[in-house]
Amino acid sequence: MADHFLPRDYFQALFDALQGRGYRCRGPRVRDGAIVMDEVAGADDLCFGLRDRQAPGSYALEAGTGRYFAWANGPMALKPLTFAPRETLWRASRDGDGALSFTEPEPDAQAVAVIGARACDLAGLALQDQHFLGDEPDAHYQARRANLFLVAVNCTHPADTCFCAATGDGPEASHSFDLVLSELDHGFLVRAGSDAGASVLEELPLVAATEAQNAEASAAIDAAAAAQSRGLPSRNLRDFLFANPTHPRWEEVAERCLSCGNCTNVCPTCFCHSQETVPDLEGTTADQVRQWDSCFTAGHSTIHGIVIRGSTANRYRQWLTHKLGGWHDQFGRSGCVGCGRCITWCPTGIDLTEEIAAMWADPEAKKGGGDD
Repeated sequence: MADHFLPRDYFQALFDALQGRGYRCRGPRVRDGAIVMDEVAGADDLCFGLRDRQAPGSYALEAGTGRYFAWANGPMALKPLTFAPRETLWRASRDGDGALSFTEPEPDAQAVAVIGARACDLAGLALQDQHFLGDEPDAHYQARRANLFLVAVNCTHPADTCFCAATGDGPEASHSFDLVLSELDHGFLVRAGSDAGASVLEELPLVAATEAQNAEASAAIDAAAAAQSRGLPSRNLRDFLFANPTHPRWEEVAERCLSCGNCTNVCPTCFCHSQETVPDLEGTTADQVRQWDSCFTAGHSTIHGIVIRGSTANRYRQWLTHKLGGWHDQFGRSGCVGCGRCITWCPTGIDLTEEIAAMWADPEAKKGGGDD
């Protein structure tokens, strides 16, 4: 699994090596009662010894683990670091003679190293890469992505809402990282996933990993997968969902859904956005601003003043059918990576795995099928 072991006493060396390369480090810190990826100077700034307790509509932190990464996830995935929640795409200016000129601001693309990315976050980032770095790459996303160094951590303490094992996206990180850690009581197994990661390894005070350490890490990952109780009946629900646009379950879930957009904000793969023109007070310049949007808002489906999806039931159906169905046509897989954030951070505790299971249990609905 890994050839190298980094003793915990030398964990700070990883931060020093990254900062020496010009990276600003982000790692898990507690803010407003939740673990988020915030700027850190070193290992002492990380939250330590915490465990999260998650359930539908519920998130809490408690003490007592004795490790840095014995928690599942917080509300923040990697998405805000590459796809900015709000940014100016271009600016129009009018000079004194009334002539217009257009400029594109340089993307804010600082070199950032993230310590603690999970497998589900990496899977979400890979899908975002497909969307934003396709045939016509988004310059802002591309610049930030190129300056992102990712230190993944294999997950050993899944939340009750996690189901990454069912989607095939965790709990072990298998791609899209520069370095990956497996935390043990006295340090970290570490291996590189890129040339940049291998270069950083050369600066760390590593010792040889033992067979026992590798076995312990592998057993912890296997136990994390086995501990997950949620799942989906199929990894490909495209035909099943497309065959059931009028199923009564859509109306039932709409009675609880607030159309607040929390699920899309915390989702690591959602990329819907809107644009608006923001003029200055003097009327000489105007910024074209892109900001996150959600298919749960009325404006998202407004065309020529007509709201196409006017009901909450239609909006929830759009979100779930697109996420678990339509993404197969666009990206070759589901848009769900099993992180469970949409379940935890829904104010009314709506559980998408429960909604799918209820429809799947209906013999009439299952005529649409589904393939693994």
